[in-house]
Amino acid sequence: MADLTTEFLGIKSPNPFWLASAPPTDKEYNVRRAYEAGWGGVVWKTLGAEGPPVVNVNGPRYGAIYGADRRLLGLNNIELITDRPLQTNLEEITRVKKDYPDRALIVSIMVPCDEESWKAILPMVEATGADGIELNFGCPHGMAERGMGSAVGQVPEYITMVTEWCKQYYSKPVIVKLTPNITDIRRPAQAAFAGNADAVSLINTINSITSVNLDMMSPEPMIDGKGTHGGYCGPAVKPIALNMVAEIARDPVTHGKPISAIGGITTWRDAAEFMVMGAGNVQVCTAAMTYGFRVVQEMISGLSQWMDEKGYTSTADFIGAAVPNVVDWKDLNLNYISKAKIDQDACIKCGRCYAACEDTSHQAIWMKEDRVFEVNDAECVACNLCVDVCPIEGCITMERVAPGQVDLRTGKVVEEEYANWTMHPNNPMAVQAAE
Repeated sequence: MADLTTEFLGIKSPNPFWLASAPPTDKEYNVRRAYEAGWGGVVWKTLGAEGPPVVNVNGPRYGAIYGADRRLLGLNNIELITDRPLQTNLEEITRVKKDYPDRALIVSIMVPCDEESWKAILPMVEATGADGIELNFGCPHGMAERGMGSAVGQVPEYITMVTEWCKQYYSKPVIVKLTPNITDIRRPAQAAFAGNADAVSLINTINSITSVNLDMMSPEPMIDGKGTHGGYCGPAVKPIALNMVAEIARDPVTHGKPISAIGGITTWRDAAEFMVMGAGNVQVCTAAMTYGFRVVQEMISGLSQWMDEKGYTSTADFIGAAVPNVVDWKDLNLNYISKAKIDQDACIKCGRCYAACEDTSHQAIWMKEDRVFEVNDAECVACNLCVDVCPIEGCITMERVAPGQVDLRTGKVVEEEYANWTMHPNNPMAVQAAE
């Protein structure tokens, strides 16, 4: 069996699945249940400074985006950092870490952007015995209006400055959580490591309004007839998060630096994708809020089985494996030629491929008698739209053009070597080049 034990910044956990700083990690009761369910680590919900209490809304805190089957695709969250007393949180963190020494426990922190505020809270957090801290530079709502959260994460100079304070007044690993609400994610990552951060985590939530109530004329979730922007998370943000993780992993300045990935991770496959893109572990929130803490068991078993099938004995064997294959558009092979192929045995004759191609693409699919659909290689540019809209997985595939075959779109003989090409048996326009 594959060993899922993970060491991130010298912090060992039995698997790479951590709960992200969020409502599920707001108190001792939740965190104990999470550990018992199998989570390898937890990032405790963001602590604030001593002083006036944080007051959350008592109306709806979440808005949602659903798929056609009402599967939850995204959450909009307007909840602030913990509204529980700082001392209560610190006492609970101390007890939990003592009782679960083999699990990772990181404390998220957000205080005003001045040295004294950080200097005051860091020794109290260190005294809990927690394994490290995560600096919340990403919260896009509420706290940002007070000069914290994404208001700091959007200014690289502030990121460097605060990170340096934390490294000065705290002896354990410092993780900087980055906001996606920025043009180039590489700049805040570079700034974090310039301040000697041990790692970055990303992405935090995306600024969003998920829906509008057309009767009350107010954004949802609605509080007494009014709404506000919030933080967007869940499966829908995964593509954005994957790209940002990849950008940091392949940037010459930050390449090889530790990354904790966050953003729409729901299955073991999601986790594996982030890890081959350079993440040393992953943090999960929305999946736990949707399915409960035991969803981690499916993640653990799935990742373990995949590793066994691939011959990986530890997670270190594949972390970053896909990074060299992420390139700029200009570095793609423009001599690569492929064409769509329809498996007639699998086709259910729904016509979605034909409609999409005929109306919005390259008119490269014929509809013949009895609704038989065939590809016109002369017009096919391998855009992949037919594959994406087909409801039957594997029914339509893209296959490489063989060396010596004529690309009917250009009329040129393909010179480059391509393996495993099979001539389309139903393509009357395919031409075998003369030897």
